[in-house]
Amino acid sequence: MDKVKIGIIGCGNISSIYMKNLSTMFDITEVSACADIILENAVAKAKEFDIKKACCVEELLSDPDIKIVVNLTTPSSHFEVSMAALEAGKNVYVEKPLALTRQQGIEIINKAKEKGLLVGGAPDTFLGGGMQTCRKLIDDGWIGTPVAATAFMTCHGHESWHPAPDFYYKTGGGPMFDMGPYYLTALLSLMGPVANVSGMTKKTFPTRTITSKPHYGEIIDVDVATHVTGLLEFESGAIGTIITSFDVWGANLPFIEIYGSLGSLKVPDPNTFGGPILINLAGQSEWVEMPIAYGYTQNSRGVGVADMAYSLLSGRDHRANSDLTYHVLDIMHAIEDSSKEGKHIQLKSTLIRPAALPLGLIPGELDK
Repeated sequence: MDKVKIGIIGCGNISSIYMKNLSTMFDITEVSACADIILENAVAKAKEFDIKKACCVEELLSDPDIKIVVNLTTPSSHFEVSMAALEAGKNVYVEKPLALTRQQGIEIINKAKEKGLLVGGAPDTFLGGGMQTCRKLIDDGWIGTPVAATAFMTCHGHESWHPAPDFYYKTGGGPMFDMGPYYLTALLSLMGPVANVSGMTKKTFPTRTITSKPHYGEIIDVDVATHVTGLLEFESGAIGTIITSFDVWGANLPFIEIYGSLGSLKVPDPNTFGGPILINLAGQSEWVEMPIAYGYTQNSRGVGVADMAYSLLSGRDHRANSDLTYHVLDIMHAIEDSSKEGKHIQLKSTLIRPAALPLGLIPGELDK
């Protein structure tokens, strides 16, 4: 099988797992270059993961062999870097969110269409064995017709562990834009598109004190909402509730639960690829753990990039596509708009649920 050459821009914390997986996990991908605004970071990553070339962004984008650029920059740079990659004729896979604003997201998508290129992005955890098994259980009718869902992500922020947590409290950060994409993408892959949104948001603490190194003791001014609650009306008629918060010290809440006419499904952490998966059918007194029917249960970040690579060779649709990433962006902004305007927001975007992975895949492959 011909390998699709990948260039990675942004050599921060998250880049390591992408470099490892795209170099070793998938038969179709090869990381041939990495770049960073600080060249030393790129050089260090290239050495660690045996990548042939570490360079500046401009040199990476001028490499004719690179077919997909993986944009792992901070959210404030997503638009600029993605547009530059598209202008250079590269397909783009961007870390979440797709962009800071709806308009930026639309411009990225339109540029890709103009150039005849693919664009999509994280998260790709919905392609993991846990979520794909949950989807099959729902599609096969185990819990009947989904009527409602809940999703919860609560913690007290990232300033206690992240080496550079500032951007989590700036535009493009906060619990919804940082972690919401995992939960929303999972819900959309399981239940389909959202039609209407309501929301309430709050910035609880005006500042945060960093207790991690190397910026221990520094003060962050908080510019975004840190407790966000949304109500989602799916096009199917089902109703969802999502809470994301950086203001909670402790909670006993599920990650995601789907409630159907014949039972309930407890979905695993959407920031992971495995289980456990629990089901409670009508008349049962106990939750029962279900076996995972698909592969990619370990940390498989990059599976969405590999899926894009397959689509370049076969012409089929890729799953972590622009309709999905933009619909997530639209929902997150709609929750904020609803809170500010005090009204329901009818979404203009929609999507067709990405195709499920086939059963029985060989490790390292995504197509039979």
